[in-house]
Amino acid sequence: MAPGPVPPARAAGATALAALLLAAGTACGGGPDKAPNAEVAQQSATRDRIGTLSIHNAQGPRTCTASVVRSPGRNLLVTAAHCVQNQRVGLLDGLVFTPGYRNGYSPYGTWEVDSIIVDPRWASGDDPDYDVAFVTVHPADGRQIEDAVGGNPIGTGKGVGLAVSVTGYPNQSDEPITCSVRTSAQSSTQERFDCGGYTDGTSGSPWMTGDGTVVGVIGGYQEGGDTPGTSYSVAFDQRVADLYRQATA
Repeated sequence: MAPGPVPPARAAGATALAALLLAAGTACGGGPDKAPNAEVAQQSATRDRIGTLSIHNAQGPRTCTASVVRSPGRNLLVTAAHCVQNQRVGLLDGLVFTPGYRNGYSPYGTWEVDSIIVDPRWASGDDPDYDVAFVTVHPADGRQIEDAVGGNPIGTGKGVGLAVSVTGYPNQSDEPITCSVRTSAQSSTQERFDCGGYTDGTSGSPWMTGDGTVVGVIGGYQEGGDTPGTSYSVAFDQRVADLYRQATA
């Protein structure tokens, strides 16, 4: 996906996909009556590695959340695959990433998306068991994104029952939200957590353990969930390890 002016056909596709993402409720929903509710996330160096995906600029239509992960190229993000591509529209063009975005302020600027890596089984059929994507971004002001904000490690094969924090950007908010929860199994290939407040825009939000390791992203089953209190992720197992290896080759 090249940066710069977007051809009319691609621009129409980007607008259509953004509308589909917003209409579909691209993250989470309802859960147990006693499930916690997300709160506004306080600023921290680790949370500054999380940001918005939007079209053309930081104030453009928002689609999802993404975060910076460690890579040899120091230019890699992780998000949900449905945030960047689906069968109805194709690749979403003109995306930019704004780490640490709050209340209209972009402390690290915006970073144009360069390439998108998804599993062929997602690309060919929107298979929810492969709803994860790695995204590279172009340098900005001569620096790679990881040089500006750092990056979190990807963790695979960790299992379920993990204590994680999940931070993301609802489209209706100019501040990120966060919740501390414990993961559980939805199926042999999907995981879940219960916490209220994860509405449109939070797809792609990283699930981070106490040491900052990313062990999931909101996505997968129901494209992350169809009510605001229960969220899902593809299990970060060998499938994700293989995709990360492809993205960093």
